Amino acid sequence: MYAAWFGCVAGCPARLSLSEVVYRCPSCGGLLEVVHDTQALRARSAAAWMKLFDERWLRTTWPYGSGVWGKKEWVAPHLDDDNVVSLLEGGTNLFWAERYGRSIGLSDLWIKQCGTSHTGSFKDLGMTVLVSCVKQMIADGRPIRALACASTGDTSAALAAYGAAAGIPVVVLLPEAKISAAQLVQPLANGAIVCSLATDFDGCMRVVQRLTEDPTIYLANSMNSLRVEGQKTIAVELVQQFDWAIPDWVLVPGGNLGNVSAIAKGFLQLQELGIIDRLPRLVCCQAEHANPLYRAYQRAKAAGRAMQPEDFAPITATPTLASAIQIGDPVSRGKAITALARFDGVVEQASEAELADAVARADRTGMFNCPHTGVALACLEKLVKAGTIAPRDRVVVISTAHGLKFTEFKTRYHEGTLDFPSAHANHPVRMDADPDAVVARLHALLDASA
Repeated sequence: MYAAWFGCVAGCPARLSLSEVVYRCPSCGGLLEVVHDTQALRARSAAAWMKLFDERWLRTTWPYGSGVWGKKEWVAPHLDDDNVVSLLEGGTNLFWAERYGRSIGLSDLWIKQCGTSHTGSFKDLGMTVLVSCVKQMIADGRPIRALACASTGDTSAALAAYGAAAGIPVVVLLPEAKISAAQLVQPLANGAIVCSLATDFDGCMRVVQRLTEDPTIYLANSMNSLRVEGQKTIAVELVQQFDWAIPDWVLVPGGNLGNVSAIAKGFLQLQELGIIDRLPRLVCCQAEHANPLYRAYQRAKAAGRAMQPEDFAPITATPTLASAIQIGDPVSRGKAITALARFDGVVEQASEAELADAVARADRTGMFNCPHTGVALACLEKLVKAGTIAPRDRVVVISTAHGLKFTEFKTRYHEGTLDFPSAHANHPVRMDADPDAVVARLHALLDASA
């Protein structure tokens, strides 16, 4: 009843099967996107879609208990259920950050904790779709012998886990000494061929594009639009968790910029099918050391107009604590620029000290944030202070990964060994073991903190 295919984002008439090994438009060389038969989807009413998705939410009927596959008709309707590769991705907590929000002047702040997924990041949402589609291709006779990606850590972890679950070999290319130990051990543990290259992410991306010119090695980076179909379900989940109401703002950390455009696509599909009647505003949040989109946004702002693709210029990103978004030449920039224009979007940046302090402040209210989420939190604080985001606006920050992947960063912050003062460092208190002395000292510390 439902169908989807690859189409060209630039509007070329190409209509390609999702089972083809293709990443760019054969006519113009532009990126592709998955196009759904909206007319067929509209045959079911908005109320009926909402009822169906609510009935499936986190249940045990295969494969619909997944936050992604509960929306299968909107994601990859051509798949046989037996070829779905799911590790119960999605369905993540939408955390009401009451204490942190109040501390920065917001009464309705929520954190979408995508890092509580199987491999600890939002990348699981896209990888379940891509690997499932490849498993279907192999079942249909397509000679694919491996999956490959360039990564700054989280993509490689997700691809290795889903590839291992599907029984498909995986190759990951990582920039040497630029990812955390926890991120490195994940693809090693899942049996991937892990290559450490003496370059940055953009250099790894050039290599993997060359590698996947071999059609038997399938590209799993975000320029492959199958991943967008999984990541767009973040938007659907948000609305579902708000009982089908719309937030006013959604803030997203931005590196390769696939997540910004994916979330935009999810909201647009909700609107096309009559489930929502307006769109939220989007904010793309970049680290100051890897901020090509922010620079483009500022160029357009100085010229008094909306950002255009010609405003963008790639840069060489420099080291940042938010290592997963240390990308100077993002593949999905065109999609992101289009999405931000459609959503009256904003681009903001955060310095290293700003992102680290924002993480520490939020952690003091019960969270345990990764540095990339810290970028979004720091940008949020700036926008609230500037009055761009109003005190009563409903705001959602997309937390992209689990803080446990970045314990080195947190340890260095609280030890005070980063390149800037740690304004909110919390040091262990050394004491002797005498019970009376320890009790007396603790009473003094509690009185001082009251």
